[in-house]
Amino acid sequence: MSDLIPMSDVINGLAPAGEGFSLTVPPGWGQGRSAFGGLTAALAVNAMRQKLGADERPLRSLLVSFVAPVLLGEKADIEANLLRAGKSVIQAEARLVSGGGVAAVAQAAFGDARPTKGSSPLAAFTPEERDSVPAAPFVKGLFPDFLENFEIRWTGGGIPSSGSNSTRIGMWVRFRNPVDEALATERLIAIADMPPPAMLSHYRERKTASSLTWSLDFLVDPREVTGEWFYLDFSLDAADGGYCQQTGRIFTEDGRLVMIGHQVMVYFE
Repeated sequence: MSDLIPMSDVINGLAPAGEGFSLTVPPGWGQGRSAFGGLTAALAVNAMRQKLGADERPLRSLLVSFVAPVLLGEKADIEANLLRAGKSVIQAEARLVSGGGVAAVAQAAFGDARPTKGSSPLAAFTPEERDSVPAAPFVKGLFPDFLENFEIRWTGGGIPSSGSNSTRIGMWVRFRNPVDEALATERLIAIADMPPPAMLSHYRERKTASSLTWSLDFLVDPREVTGEWFYLDFSLDAADGGYCQQTGRIFTEDGRLVMIGHQVMVYFE
């Protein structure tokens, strides 16, 4: 896998440019003609983190609107701005421009923990055994290029073009190339965007789909999350008229719930 460009190298290539940042996303991180959405969101958050500098706090919530493709092999610009800094929470936003227009808009809340009462998540951790299935093969030209950067053990339905009519996805995922410790937050963002729309499993032929909006909530400080493997448990909430809604829970390999996400996606027949 030496020919793969690690995500750390891509994100660390985000260079200051004027009042913002710029970079070129390599083809190996493509999803169709655009960059992988999880990478796009991670880049936006990294730009916000750099803007916050010494005042950075753990990421608690992320909202992303995918407006247009982030073109591969072409320069993209990111502008990050601070919206408000309170005693506990800082809110910031970032805009990614590609191909002469806005490609993505992200808003994030970064917040310090406070001494309060808490409640343990009730989400059940009932994964299929990781070794119960072999690693999913990567077939260039058949699968999106970005998938080659991950090892995937697909254990629970939702496989595109399978005709299974599944409403659930279960998969174990890890990066093939380790991600820098300093990019712990960005690593989790990319992992959380791995599953495709479960609705695609309702067809036997290949269909096109893309994300419109994505919300991702962090239940713990991303910098405290360890381990390579993550279990993703996603379910289809609804689908009609070419739009589908999907909710997912992301666990560490020892069963700790670390993120909850919700996506609105479009699919085309």
